[in-house]
Amino acid sequence: MDFCHQHNVHNKLKNKKKNYGIKMTLPVGDTLGNLLGENWSKQHWYHNEHERDSAYEKMKIRHGYYRKTDNPTQIIEKISRQ
Repeated sequence: MDFCHQHNVHNKLKNKKKNYGIKMTLPVGDTLGNLLGENWSKQHWYHNEHERDSAYEKMKIRHGYYRKTDNPTQIIEKISRQ
């Protein structure tokens, strides 16, 4: 199958070489689960611990796009395949 934009292709083989990851989930009963599903999760994979830890620290920061009254509730945790 041809793709218009190659960078949009999800390559699972590429992620197999990456052993350090970050898993994002939602707390039980979170209302965003009504949209994403109760068992929603997302993983991001990195080549080494340094890359993963750097990305993890950035994910922990409350970015400026939230309103002052918004509080993000996602749970992020470090994971590895080793």
